[in-house]
Amino acid sequence: MGLLLTLGLAACDKQLDLEPQLAVDAATALNSPEKVESAVVGAYAKLDNPALYGTNFLLLPELLAPDNYVLWQGTFTSYRDIYQRQIINSNAEANRTWQQAYQTINFANLILEALPVVTDADLKQQYEGEARFIRGALFFELVRLYGLPYQAGANNLGVPITLTPNKTAEQASELVPRATVGAVYTQVIEDLRAAEDLLPEENNSGSGRVNKYSAKAMLARVYLQQSNFAMARDLASDVIENSGADLTSTVTGPFRTRNSSESLFEIQQNDQYNAGSGNDGLATFFGPSDFSRGDVAVLVPYLSLYEPADLRGPDANLLFVEDQGGRSGRIRTTKWNNFGQNIPVIRLAEMYLTRAEANLELGTRIGAAPLEDVNTIRARAGLGSLTDITITSVLRERQLELAFEGFRIHDLRRRQLPAGTLAWNSPLLVFPIPIHEINLNNTLVQNPGY
Repeated sequence: MGLLLTLGLAACDKQLDLEPQLAVDAATALNSPEKVESAVVGAYAKLDNPALYGTNFLLLPELLAPDNYVLWQGTFTSYRDIYQRQIINSNAEANRTWQQAYQTINFANLILEALPVVTDADLKQQYEGEARFIRGALFFELVRLYGLPYQAGANNLGVPITLTPNKTAEQASELVPRATVGAVYTQVIEDLRAAEDLLPEENNSGSGRVNKYSAKAMLARVYLQQSNFAMARDLASDVIENSGADLTSTVTGPFRTRNSSESLFEIQQNDQYNAGSGNDGLATFFGPSDFSRGDVAVLVPYLSLYEPADLRGPDANLLFVEDQGGRSGRIRTTKWNNFGQNIPVIRLAEMYLTRAEANLELGTRIGAAPLEDVNTIRARAGLGSLTDITITSVLRERQLELAFEGFRIHDLRRRQLPAGTLAWNSPLLVFPIPIHEINLNNTLVQNPGY
């Protein structure tokens, strides 16, 4: 949108002169290194859209898995229907997440096509890595929401793979069918592997810009979602041992300190520019109603999973608070308590838990024993060490450590565990292809039930 608006500023010298028209050929838009750099910055900014990491990529997976976990109290029917698993094919959240993700993918494709104008070889390589990281991450989020979970050899439908930019009406009207879930994962891994190779170990272009270890960490998440435990283990261990990241000393550190020592990738926000305006944003929905909407309440059965001494739990009053506003009496999370706070997308704590789960599955101890990694996370939470460990206990630590960060339904589905009364592969846990897209593209096959 920003690119098109910029191009649309071109004016005619004569009122009746039809050339140039309002939209200049997009091929001329990114015709200098400076414009490509601006476009890369713009691509990061687009990730903060409320339909993407600004809200929905973190909120929707939590609402979709309400097994005595959270309660939706809000008035927005689009979110309520997701929470109740009564989604329709015109659901506003399913629609805008799809549309904004593909707009941003197209933005990344425009950057990739424009790279030949960048004369500095190192910057050219970095920009390509950043664009491919963004594109790969978005395809990954899309296929997890709009397709069934990954199963090797299965031909379940995923999402369309678009790798060339749309710059004209003719290109935009090209009908692209849905690829299989497996094919989308192949593209995700190809993009993120390229990003891993292309990105520097330290990205000095500014806060929030991804580096080699951001790509490795996202790849570890992707491989874990595939149950490719060996690859997930090795990448997570590489990040833990070599990225230079450290766990913060407190459980609140990753959410109260911008670009903390634990951060591997986070969305940059501030008090002026954030997703929390116009009834959007994580703090808007999760925060207590004395300063926000207080739409998401945390339920007692989930809270009871925390040990009394757990600094992450309700007794510590660090990451939970009782609502004192108009919706008083409910417990809210305070991970998201400020409209302008940054949004951690990948934290080092996730890598410890990924390595622990993968090592345990494989009977290995690459980097550290599974028990040691889990106890590292528990120690930061003020808890004593476990003496033995099972897959169930590792998953429990993930549930406690990564709550409200967009993991819950994805963890249930990849482990083939029920989500409340629904099976892990229930069609009710898969978003519809937006009906508007179906009407425009007759090659798109709708998901069952919609």
